Amino acid sequence: MVEVTVRTAHSRYLLRPSRELNRIFAGCLGRALELRPVRLHAVVVMSTHFHLLLSPEDSQQLAEFMRHLNGNLSKKVGRLHNWSGSMFERRYQCIPVSDEPAAQQARLRYLLRHGCKEGLVLSPRDWPGVHSAAALCDGAAIKGTWIDRTEYGKAIRGGDDVVENQFGTDYEIHLEALPCWKHLDASVWRKFVREMVEEIERETLEEHQRNETVPAGATTVCQRSPHFRPGHRKKSPAPLFHAATKAVRVAMRDAFSAFLTSYRDAAERVKSGEGSVFFPPDCFPSRLPYVSPA
Repeated sequence: MVEVTVRTAHSRYLLRPSRELNRIFAGCLGRALELRPVRLHAVVVMSTHFHLLLSPEDSQQLAEFMRHLNGNLSKKVGRLHNWSGSMFERRYQCIPVSDEPAAQQARLRYLLRHGCKEGLVLSPRDWPGVHSAAALCDGAAIKGTWIDRTEYGKAIRGGDDVVENQFGTDYEIHLEALPCWKHLDASVWRKFVREMVEEIERETLEEHQRNETVPAGATTVCQRSPHFRPGHRKKSPAPLFHAATKAVRVAMRDAFSAFLTSYRDAAERVKSGEGSVFFPPDCFPSRLPYVSPA
């Protein structure tokens, strides 16, 4: 499993929740899942960034999925907010999560806390944007619409009297259990998620009571300008891996170090003109095709 993070350019509020933005994002996500299937465990869309918990088959599948998702989000959300060019400041950030149940549940809890930990809402269920809380707790579908603007443009150029919605495809996204919960019945792991959400709600309420504050509220969040640029941006470095124990974290770091050594050695041999060079599996060699783990 991996945690994927994508941030908007200059941390602008280009993903600010609204009915149309939610519909577009969920539509693009549903379309990407249909064409580049990966197992989706959780999603949360904040005004300046979004997070995904995914289990792709390999790096190539993840790259194709994210290329389709980010490319179409840039075009469709850019059109909504009159933003030209890429909507994101850089490519997506992908952090592997260990197979430890504690590590996977910790990342899910981190995503569920969004909206609450920023002091914006009292409950994850209150967040007005795309959020995993209801989908994971109750099995509700995340709904969106994909508009085929290629066919829409053809119809317009052909002189047809049409509207965008005639070229829409509705998607319903159902989230899957974490890998550590895949052996459990849905009613069991959903109960775990509900308990997690209730704990987040208690902690959020206690923090506001302790600090004598109140959340900004969903209405305030939705009233913000999508082109607002915050003065202060979080710049703390992200970890290479998410693990629950030091032993596993060290093992993942050592494996990654060995991978880098093998890759760099093979790259140097290619530069020197060698013909038969073997790169480590699950990588993208320069000027060569992707190396499959199989």
